[in-house]
Amino acid sequence: MTGMTLRRTLFGLTAAVAVGCAPLLYAQADRGDGAGGAASVAPVSPPAPAPPKSLDGAPIALMYDLGSNRTLLARETDRRFIPASLTKLMTAYTAFEMVKEGRIALDQVITVDPETARQWSRRGSSMFVRAGDRITIDTLLAGIVTVSANDGCVVLAKGVSGSVDGFTREMNAQARKLRMTDSHFNTPNGWPDEGRTYTSARDLAKLTKAILTDHPDLYRRYFAMEEFSFNDITHKHHNPILGAVAGADGLKTGFTNEAGYGFVGSAQRDGRRLIMVVGNTETSRERKEISREFMEWGFDEWSATRLFGKGAEIGRVKVQGGSHTSVAVAAPRPVFVTTPIGNAPNPSVRIVYQGPVVAPIRKGERIAELHVKNGNGKASRMDLVAMEDVAPANRWQQLRNGLLGLVD
Repeated sequence: MTGMTLRRTLFGLTAAVAVGCAPLLYAQADRGDGAGGAASVAPVSPPAPAPPKSLDGAPIALMYDLGSNRTLLARETDRRFIPASLTKLMTAYTAFEMVKEGRIALDQVITVDPETARQWSRRGSSMFVRAGDRITIDTLLAGIVTVSANDGCVVLAKGVSGSVDGFTREMNAQARKLRMTDSHFNTPNGWPDEGRTYTSARDLAKLTKAILTDHPDLYRRYFAMEEFSFNDITHKHHNPILGAVAGADGLKTGFTNEAGYGFVGSAQRDGRRLIMVVGNTETSRERKEISREFMEWGFDEWSATRLFGKGAEIGRVKVQGGSHTSVAVAAPRPVFVTTPIGNAPNPSVRIVYQGPVVAPIRKGERIAELHVKNGNGKASRMDLVAMEDVAPANRWQQLRNGLLGLVD
């Protein structure tokens, strides 16, 4: 590796920031507890906390800490299964992306056609739409997320894409973008389709992470609603942890006879956010008990140490051909290191990037990764974004950069 190494301090961690022109550059922070030259001893990984006994009833289970990007428990996470109404998480995400791209608007009105009303109103979970109803996309999304409205999904799909098939193509395009390699969507509502719609716990965690990080405002707008009213009918939210687990604010249940009972949930405490997935439980009561105890386990049996706050400068990345020779980078959310309760985190930190990064650079652009490893060797990664714009260098800045390059 070529290039120069600069020393920085990251919240008490000594960091060496490599800024040369090698294909892969990184900054490493290390607590340096060992004596120089002494043989290193690999740390003994402490056992993970035992999960709650009730989790025995969930053939599929996953717990993920978003702040540290660490999976706390994984059981059959790549096993494909039928998602039932968990499908509607992708329906919501697809609509959220359309809103962000300006293709649709929340106040846009869709008229319910007679065929949709006849086929889907009162079919399973329903908003009880009627032919000729004029419904905003905002109301449809609230109904889909809160009461799992099968009819609302079809109204939305036809209204924004012209057909159910057109909308499911959009859903699958989003799945490919998120690298949900074990998922395919054949319906917008998860209605039984002989197994043509399927997913995995890992893919649902990826999707939930994208909803939380790409659309935080829309997540807060819809997923924490405790009830929903339409056509003079009020429905309660199906979420088993909402109002029962401190910090719980989403997401979605699913059930069909062929799929069993599933749930994807999230909760946040003191800036720390957990995502959980359970699948194929036998009863709704069992799902409720598992979901509540599993989420509490994630908070009670694991400790999270905050390393950096949301938007805090973590380091600088070398820039080529820019108005500045480097740019500060930050994480778009708080950064934690997660360990079992009672274990010291002892983290090491690296900033990794392909560099130097070529200008122009946009504020908020992902240009590096933060690699965090705790004392037992468990590693995680998180995107880092530029904290400011960097324009291409003008003539005088090019001259300055050339002279600085000679010094380097």
